[in-house]
Amino acid sequence: MNPRQVWNLSVLAIFAALLASRLLLVTLNWTSLRLHPSWMLAIAMVHHPLLGTLDALAAVVAALLYGRWQRMLPWNTADVLAAPVALGMAFEQLGALLAGSGYGRETTVRWAVTYTHPLAALWSGAPLGIPLHPVQAYAALGFLALSIFLVVWLPRRRQTGDVAGFFLLGAGIVDFFTEIWRDPVGRGTWLSGALNGPQTAAVVLVVAGGLVLLQRPGVQARYGAANG
Repeated sequence: MNPRQVWNLSVLAIFAALLASRLLLVTLNWTSLRLHPSWMLAIAMVHHPLLGTLDALAAVVAALLYGRWQRMLPWNTADVLAAPVALGMAFEQLGALLAGSGYGRETTVRWAVTYTHPLAALWSGAPLGIPLHPVQAYAALGFLALSIFLVVWLPRRRQTGDVAGFFLLGAGIVDFFTEIWRDPVGRGTWLSGALNGPQTAAVVLVVAGGLVLLQRPGVQARYGAANG
């Protein structure tokens, strides 16, 4: 892989995600932003459930367009980016923990987190003065462990795309189980309440990861010959 191409792809994807999220936030929170125009200069702003999905879609589209333009090998590119993306998701969850976004359910555990700042309630809807599961920290630890695993697995992959497949599989597992401790408000329901929206998306990620991990004899043969 050409490091310069990977770097440029990453920068373009990040800016695409920031631009998309800012446009969504400005559109959906125009009344609040008219009263507080300085909020538009902040990296973090009013939280919205669609924000993460739109960020991911914008980043993926930008990455695909740049990769196609530069004729980058798609599976190799995905493998190279898997661990950094998982690490970025860990840091994103730490930021959510500090901001009160995606907060957890009420709890009595000793490591509970209690939000007191009014902006946590205004921007993210976090309840103030109530001990909550630090579910964002749980997710951050899960994504950090996933990132370390992917770094270790990269030189051991059996075919191109394996690292990306494990990323999809692991991210889906982390998302699915951490939703157990996350407050369900605004997260939607599926199958008569058996799953919420993020858990449904997590199931899709796990299935997609499994499909990517299926052995592809032609790809495996070419990969083995290239490294032989």
